[in-house]
Parts: sequence; structure tokens; C-alpha cells
Amino acid sequence: MDESRQTFWEHLDVLRNSLLRIVVAVVLAGTVAFFFKEELFAVVLAPTSSDFMFYRWVGVGEPFRLHLVNTGLTEQLMAHLNVSMTVGLLCASPYVIYVLFRFVSPALYEHERKYSVRLLLSAYFMFMVGLLVNYFVLFPLTVRFLGNYQVSAEVENLLTLSSYIGTLLTMSLVFGALFEIPVVCWLLALFGLMRAEWMRRYRRHSIMVILVLAAIVTPTTDVFTLLIVSLPIWLLYEFSIWVVAVTVRGKAKK
Repeated sequence: MDESRQTFWEHLDVLRNSLLRIVVAVVLAGTVAFFFKEELFAVVLAPTSSDFMFYRWVGVGEPFRLHLVNTGLTEQLMAHLNVSMTVGLLCASPYVIYVLFRFVSPALYEHERKYSVRLLLSAYFMFMVGLLVNYFVLFPLTVRFLGNYQVSAEVENLLTLSSYIGTLLTMSLVFGALFEIPVVCWLLALFGLMRAEWMRRYRRHSIMVILVLAAIVTPTTDVFTLLIVSLPIWLLYEFSIWVVAVTVRGKAKK
């Protein structure tokens, strides 16, 4: 059937089938992840120990291990389900993007389809990079500092499993979105709303904003930690300048 000549209800039926395939793919991937509980939580809980690779790389001093507690009857089961479905969504995400693009692409012109493919691939790649940077660098720093922070020696930290996983998922989402900055800058440059000269002119201001943002995301008085968190954000800004400059030059040649 020619999708460009489908009626509204036929389009709605195609959308329903696409969403159904997405749900099935995510549930299947999440179910597979659910049955690999030991391996799954070995990865999730790795930053709670000084044996984690990032801690060994930077040298955290004396060995440590954060002990998580469970305070609810269903908390561990819900944490297991939550992590499994999240991993299932990540594993199925290439198929999810493919199905959604296949539904939308018939309504696009050829040049729009070309730019859409670039946008989707770039956004997906940068989001995944953001997740990896958070897991291997930023989240361990947060866990190391906040997990051992005490207002008094008489107050002992009892970190719950739900708090730990909630923080991990939230930070992953935040930094995954943050790593979309180059993609957003590329789009703005494509529409003539961003220039590399402007970004270079306000570089000093941007560095100050980055430092403040890093201090908020990872509240620590350790200068080294602050610089470690600031570095990937600053590199994103510099990379965005290059992306904008290349995009503007490419438009000028056309």
C-alpha cells in the first residue's frame, strides 16, 4: 500500500502496530535482562566498591565498600524490574528508533530524510557516550563523595537500594541529554541561528557556567573531582564549536 495515500485511520493503524512492535521488543529485551540478575547487578553495583576501574585509575586511597540496605518489602523486586526494563529499553533502542523512523519517513522529502538519519544517528551516539561517561566517571565520583559524606561522626549513612538506583538512572538521563549539546548546536547552525564566532567570543563565560554546573552536579570541595566533571562538559563545548564551524562552512559552499 502507498503510505503517502493512506487515510488518517490507516495511518493510525500503522502507528498502533509500530508501537506494539516497540513494546514487544522492549519487554522481550527486558525479560532477558531480568534472568541475568547476577551479571546485571554486578555492573550496576560496581561503583560501590573501590575495586571499580575508575577508582583504581585515579587512586582513591584506602579501600572502601558502600553497603546498601533494603527498607521495603517489594523494594528489591521493583529495583530488579526497573533496572531490567531500563536495560531492555537501551538494548532495544536501535530497533525502536528504526521503527519510529520507518513510520515517519514516508512523510519526509528526500533531503529531509537524509538530515533526519544524520540527526538520529548523531543523537543516539552522543546519548550513549553520555551514559558511558556518567557510569565510568561522574557517577562513581558522586557515589564516592556522597556515600561517605557525614555531617557528624555520630550520624551513620544507611543508603537504600532505591536511592542508589534512582540516582544512577537520573544522572544517566541528565548526562545523556547533556551530551546532546553538539547535536543541538548543529541544528541551530543548520538553520543559521548559531555561529562558531559567537561561541568563541563567549568561551570564558561558558567555562564559568560549566564550572558552576559541575559544582552543582557533583557537590564536592575536591578541586580534582570538580575538574574531572568539568572536563567532558568543556570538551563538549569545544566540540560543538568545531561542529558549528564545519556546518557553516558547508552551507557557504552550497
